[in-house]
Amino acid sequence: MIEVVLVDYRNPAHAAALVDLLDAYARDPAGGGTPLEAGVRAGLPAALAARPQVFSVLAYDGKAPVGLVNCIEGFSTFACKPLVNVHDVVVLPSHRGQRVAQRMFARVEQEARARGACKLTLEVLSGNAPALRSYEREGFIGYQLDPAFGHAVFLQKKL
Repeated sequence: MIEVVLVDYRNPAHAAALVDLLDAYARDPAGGGTPLEAGVRAGLPAALAARPQVFSVLAYDGKAPVGLVNCIEGFSTFACKPLVNVHDVVVLPSHRGQRVAQRMFARVEQEARARGACKLTLEVLSGNAPALRSYEREGFIGYQLDPAFGHAVFLQKKL
């Protein structure tokens, strides 16, 4: 049975599960194919704990961590309310196709509503068809305002 919990970043078991799952995602081609740096592994739980606008959920199958979602609260100026960006979604290959993400998203949505958020946002690589299908099942759709201007495009500039 899958259990989903809100992460306590100061709980050593939660911290280890978060880092291990995020590292598994980073090593996956969908996550870039490169392991997390040692400094990131060591410092991430404390860095997340220091940010009240961040929350995460873990999925466990028994005692084994099998899924993770990291979220970062932002702000919608158009709605004058918080929004929650789903930053990372991880489900171990052994548990994909078992609706683990669906269970984690239910807990994310519960927390987002408790924070007064007006929406959830996320980015996904266009070639990740299984993730796209999963997100669409959860009600995520492409973002646009006026169709004449098209859909939003996610860009980045590394510093």
